Amino acid sequence: MATVLRALGNERRLQILEWLKDPRAHFPPQVDGDLVEDGVCALLLAEKLGVSQPTLSEHMKVLTGAGLVRARRIKQWTFYTRDEERIAEVKREIARSV
Repeated sequence: MATVLRALGNERRLQILEWLKDPRAHFPPQVDGDLVEDGVCALLLAEKLGVSQPTLSEHMKVLTGAGLVRARRIKQWTFYTRDEERIAEVKREIARSV
C-alpha cells in the first residue's frame, strides 16, 4: 500500500490518472494504437504534462509499479492505460482503513 500512496502523493501522477480515465476527451487520435483499447502514447502524455520523456518515464514507472496503470509496447512506443480493477481494489482498501 505504501507504493500506491507514494504514487498517489504527486499531483502530476494524479493528473495522468485523471486524463487516462477518459483518454478521448484529453488526447487527439493516435497514428498507432487506439486511445482506449491500447492506451495513450507516452509521447502525448509527456507533451500534455509539459515534461521531458525521461521525467514522464519516472512518473509512469511509479504508477506501473503501484499497479495503477499498465504499459503496452506497440512498435517503438509505449502506451499506457489505467488498471481499473486495481484502482477499485485500492479504493476498497482505503475505505476499509478509514
